[in-house]
Amino acid sequence: MRKYLRRWVNSASGLRFLLNWYRPYRGAAIRITSISDDSMHARVEMRQRWYNKNYVGTHFGGSLYSMVDPIYMLLLMQRLGREYIVWDKSAHIDFVSPGRGTVHADFSISETEFAEIKAAADRGEKVLPEWTVYVKNAQGEVVAKVRKTLYVRRKQRD
Repeated sequence: MRKYLRRWVNSASGLRFLLNWYRPYRGAAIRITSISDDSMHARVEMRQRWYNKNYVGTHFGGSLYSMVDPIYMLLLMQRLGREYIVWDKSAHIDFVSPGRGTVHADFSISETEFAEIKAAADRGEKVLPEWTVYVKNAQGEVVAKVRKTLYVRRKQRD
């Protein structure tokens, strides 16, 4: 049973399930709508509710950022496995337009990007991949632009 549970938790569907029950995400009305089986793509949505909008009736900036914060790190951790260290290193968010209604963000790591990250980490290098993700409204207009930089390194072998 433990082996099955560990395998399920480490799967894309298990990760999606756990994140959707994660209290900070539930409390902000954030939902992971999909994670591909190969953990290379994900989609996150946030519906606007009375408790996640600010004084002027738009999404809180912190909620917009929190919906995208851990996703690239988690996708890469799922794909690389336990032999690698993956941390968030830095982030920058630009608020482009007021976020109202349901907003979403799509995440994608290409096979080429993944192969380059893994190869550099396997050579013992510190890797700092960077991605830009756009938070968009239902009409496809950009609400926020987030640049994420991760830190990736292969764990030291004893």
